[in-house]
Amino acid sequence: MNIFREHLKLYLVTDRRWNSEGILEDVKTALDHGVTCLQIREKDMEHDDFLKISREMKKLTDERKIPFIINDDVEIAVKCDAAGVHIGQGDMPVTEARKKIGQDRILGVSVSTVEEALKAEAEGADYLGVGAMFITSTKGDANPVKLQELKAITETVSIPVVAIGGIDESNILKLDRTGVYGVAVVSSILAKGDIAAATVDMAEKSDILVHDTVRKVLTIAGSDPSGGAGIQADLKTMAAHNCFGMSVITGLTAQNTTGVYGIENVSEDFVANQMDCVFKDIRPEAVKVGMVSSVGIINAISEGLKAHKATHVVVDPVMVSTSGSRLLEDGAMLALKEKLIPLAEVITPNIFEAELLADMKIETKDDMVMAAEKISSWYGGHILVKGGHLHEEASDLLYSRGETFWYKSERIENPNTHGTGCTLSSAIASNLAKGYDIRKSIENSKGFITGAIKDKLNLGKGRGPLNHQFKS
Repeated sequence: MNIFREHLKLYLVTDRRWNSEGILEDVKTALDHGVTCLQIREKDMEHDDFLKISREMKKLTDERKIPFIINDDVEIAVKCDAAGVHIGQGDMPVTEARKKIGQDRILGVSVSTVEEALKAEAEGADYLGVGAMFITSTKGDANPVKLQELKAITETVSIPVVAIGGIDESNILKLDRTGVYGVAVVSSILAKGDIAAATVDMAEKSDILVHDTVRKVLTIAGSDPSGGAGIQADLKTMAAHNCFGMSVITGLTAQNTTGVYGIENVSEDFVANQMDCVFKDIRPEAVKVGMVSSVGIINAISEGLKAHKATHVVVDPVMVSTSGSRLLEDGAMLALKEKLIPLAEVITPNIFEAELLADMKIETKDDMVMAAEKISSWYGGHILVKGGHLHEEASDLLYSRGETFWYKSERIENPNTHGTGCTLSSAIASNLAKGYDIRKSIENSKGFITGAIKDKLNLGKGRGPLNHQFKS
C-alpha cells in the first residue's frame, strides 16, 4: 500500500506516560488540530487491553480518514484492522512482517543508515522512520543520526522518509532541505499543557518543512550600488538563508564604502505600486523595512502593510549610515514612530537610533535597558537594541514585554562592517519566515552576522562590506 506525503507530515506516536487516563482525549484533540497519521506504541500493555485501546483509537482515525499504525505488534494490527504496522531493527524481519500483514497494509521500518534503508526498501517497506535525530527521552540510548545521513537516505531510496526522535518546536526546522516527508513526534505534543496549541504549532512548522521549502521574504529599502548595504545586502542575506527574496525600492543612493554622496527618493505612489505587485502575486511570509527617508514614503508603506495584512514585519529604523551619513529627512521621525514602527513585530535600532527613539543618551548596558523601557511606553512589540557601538562589549538586548534577554557576542577586530544593520534585520526576517520564534530568529541571525564579519572580506577604500556568502 502506498502512503502519501500528506499522511506523514505530522505523525504522532502515543505515549501514555504523559496522561494514561486521558490519552484518548489527548489523541482526539491532536487529530482535530493537525496530526496526519497516528501510531500507537504500547510496550508493556496486556494483549486484550492493547487490542481494546487500539480499536478505540482506530475509530477516531477512521472518522477523520487518517492512517492508524500499530507499533511492532503485527497480530494486533491485523485484529483491529489497522492501516499498517511499524517495526524496528530489533523486531521481526521485514519480509516476515510483510507476509503477515499482506500487501494492502502499510509497512513502516525504523532505520538509521543508508544500508538499512536500502535493505528495508528492497524487502517491502512502504516508508522509513529515520532517527533518532536528536536526543530523546523515549529512546535515551539512541545515538542521534547526523543530518547528512538523513539526507543521504532520502536521496537514495524511492519510498517516503519520516524523521523521528527528539523532534520538537525548537529543532524541527533544522531538518529543512533533508528531503523528509514529515516528522514523527511524541512529547512535543503529548507532554504539552495545551495539546491543541502545540499540535497547531508543530503542524505549521512541518508544513513549512515539507511543502514550501522556499520561504518568501520582502525587503522594502533603499538601493546601495556598491552592494554592501540596502536591498543588495538584504537579498544576499535572504538567499544565504534559502529564502526567495523580493524588493520594493524606496530610494536610490549614490554611495560606496567611503560614504553616501546622494539620495533620490522614489515617489510614494510608485512605492505603493511596487508593494501591490508583490503582495498580489507572490505573498511574502515576512517583511523587512529599511531606509524610508520621507513622510510620504513612510505613509505609503504603512498603508500598504495594513492593507495587505503583512506578517512578521521587521523594521530597521535606519537614520544614519555606517559611515555617519544622515538618511532620514526632517519631520520623518514622528511618522516613523506613529505610523510604521507600531506595525512591526520587532524593531532593530542601533545605539544611535535607540537614543533618538528614546530621547536619551546611551553609554552603558543599563542605559540600553532604560532606553528600551522608554520605547516600550509607546511601542508594544519586541525591541532589539544593538550594542555593537558600545565600548565595553558587543552585546545586543532583546526587550520583550518587560523581559530582557542578552545576546553576547565576541568583538571581532574588523573595520569592514558596511551593511551590518541591513544584514541582521533581513536575517531576522528570513528566520521568522522559516517559522522560528523571535528569540531563536535573533540567535540564528547573530550567528550569521558573526560568521559574515569573521570571514574578513576586504573590499573598497572605506568600511567594506560583509561576506554574505561565507562558508560556515
